[in-house]
Amino acid sequence: MITLLTLLSCLAAVALLLVVAVYLILIHRELDAIGGSPTSFLAKIRFGLRAIETETGHLAPQVTKLNAGLASLGDGLAAVDQELETVVGNLTGGEK
Repeated sequence: MITLLTLLSCLAAVALLLVVAVYLILIHRELDAIGGSPTSFLAKIRFGLRAIETETGHLAPQVTKLNAGLASLGDGLAAVDQELETVVGNLTGGEK
């Protein structure tokens, strides 16, 4: 009786290992189709992202210069606004 139960337990363990192995092989095939070859979807996405990174890499220094220019322009426009308020005040006799 003990021998039969031991044999059945071993067969169940082997069956479990076989099922796990089969499913791991199936999972590996699916993942390989997604990202395992140079023509896979993942490789194409990576290639596209690398191209975007290369093409937009020069924007960071230009944006810094643009921000500095816009900040000085904002200061200048604030001064113009104050002058225009003074002119409007003088033209309307102090009324707004």
